[in-house]
Amino acid sequence: MNTSRRAPPPATNDSGDLGDLLRYWRDLRGVSQLDLSLEAGVSQRQISFIESGRSVPGRDTLLTLAQTLDVPLRERNALLLAAGYAPVYSEAPWDAQEMQAVARALERVVRQHEPFPAIVMDRHWNVLMTNDAAPRFFNRFIDMAARKGPRNMLHLMFDPHGMRPFVDDWPTVARSLLQRVHRESIGRAIDAGTQRLLDALLAWPDVPRDWRNWQAPASSSSAAAMPFVPLGFRHEGTVLRYFSMVTTVGAPQNASAQELRLECLFPADDETETRHREWLADTIKPATNQS
Repeated sequence: MNTSRRAPPPATNDSGDLGDLLRYWRDLRGVSQLDLSLEAGVSQRQISFIESGRSVPGRDTLLTLAQTLDVPLRERNALLLAAGYAPVYSEAPWDAQEMQAVARALERVVRQHEPFPAIVMDRHWNVLMTNDAAPRFFNRFIDMAARKGPRNMLHLMFDPHGMRPFVDDWPTVARSLLQRVHRESIGRAIDAGTQRLLDALLAWPDVPRDWRNWQAPASSSSAAAMPFVPLGFRHEGTVLRYFSMVTTVGAPQNASAQELRLECLFPADDETETRHREWLADTIKPATNQS
């Protein structure tokens, strides 16, 4: 199957028509009806009939097509509903009773990541949970309590009154963040909420219009020798450099679980680690904060 990246449509097709929805996902993945037939083991004729509205597949056949096309769980439910079937994937929120095991695991990981920031976000980069180090770190630069919720990490980085003035080489970092939105989108598709987020970020002052071309390279000479784009913060004449590692839930069966993302910041060099520990040494109180 051709899985090469290409700029997706602005939002998931929400017309509710099964044929249109299936065709949307097939077009997004860049596969023909024949390709999908060979990959899924479903006849090309049946796929054609589904897309033209001439037939409705059985539930198992529809789920096989969705699995082959790597359709996110929430959107698989939409396909099922469009075909007249009940959803099979829970859409209970991340803090629901059924998600307790996942929530406890996340709490354990963010707590163990002290004294470095760890943040749990949803698919739209809204903050759901942090360790104690995260707000104390950002409070070194701005008054986080003055920012009204829900807190969104991307808006925090793009806001001229947020972290943006303190980010070293902000254009490179900002471009890399925009690329991450596309690269890390659930099912490699930009849903309506993510598109609204991108539009809002690009509407911030002094954001160049050509940044809508998210596929353009985001690099600088200072980061060329590093295996990642460093996230640098200027403080008292020194630049502290970090990189992040992102964790997701393996084999999710809940749409919210699939959309959770745990991001942990690590020092990119020894000087940053030393200075960071000095910053937080006098107030470290391992805890978990929830928004």
